[in-house]
Amino acid sequence: MALANTDFSFPGQTRLYRGKVRDVYHIGNRYLVMVASDRISAFDVVLPRAIPFKGQVLNQTAAHFLRATADVVPNWLIDTPDPNVAIGYAAQPFPVEMVIRGYLAGHAWREYKAGKRLLCGVSLPEGLRENDRLPVPIITPSTKAQEGHDEDITRDEILQRGLVAEAHYIQLENYTRALFERGTQMAAEKGLILVDTKYEFGLLGEQVVLIDEVHTPDSSRYFYAAGYEERQAAGEPQKQLSKEFVRQWLIENGFQGKEGQSVPEMSDAWLHTISNRYIELYEAITGKVFEKADTENIESRVLANVSAALAKLA
Repeated sequence: MALANTDFSFPGQTRLYRGKVRDVYHIGNRYLVMVASDRISAFDVVLPRAIPFKGQVLNQTAAHFLRATADVVPNWLIDTPDPNVAIGYAAQPFPVEMVIRGYLAGHAWREYKAGKRLLCGVSLPEGLRENDRLPVPIITPSTKAQEGHDEDITRDEILQRGLVAEAHYIQLENYTRALFERGTQMAAEKGLILVDTKYEFGLLGEQVVLIDEVHTPDSSRYFYAAGYEERQAAGEPQKQLSKEFVRQWLIENGFQGKEGQSVPEMSDAWLHTISNRYIELYEAITGKVFEKADTENIESRVLANVSAALAKLA
């Protein structure tokens, strides 16, 4: 059984926001209950079928890295009372995502291949190939769309539009580079390359904190380090752990989220493949064995676990 949609009524609940993947329940003005569903999105479209255990993978991966980077950047997390749930402080989110890239892959490669040499105000050199390492990691922010597509944006545009105050934006850039450095180190210890990722931040009082997911397969791309140089030299695709394989499958089947396009049919076998790939990534990047939670009555499990956790916070 997969958790496609949620509609809980938790003690003290005041508001519910449904994102593409996570459902966020506001408990008063102080806490958030973030339920990681098994929905999957690509090209900013939620695909029609949920992926078993995907939410558990995302939630537990994010919690792993939030705890592992708490000495680098303060974050919102308080507890993970259920395999699919994180509870934390309610911060005021900044309306931008801080994307950082160490390699030319995914969206950046598609833009480069189309002839663009300026990405979010950052100049890229000529002669790069797909998956080449960039001279230095670059920050390529995007807007945080409530609906529809996130859009690339430059640092200057963010400041000119007043989306983030300059003093805070400097903090966001510094935190982004520090987190990427830590994530790169942690990936290398597991024989992986952290290719690119995104971070979201918010204000908790006057303090900038890290919120949402961190270094998960939905927010990050990883290559296997072994054989990377050989594959690049031979012009071969990199062996990677990320959601990019889902995007590539959609592209090959005529879907990129554009008007008039339809999502291709997702078979049971394909869902099983995606689920296994997510579990593979969890185990590879955390070094932990993934233990599948009991999903026979997942809604009752989540409700009971969250209610008990909130009672302790009251």
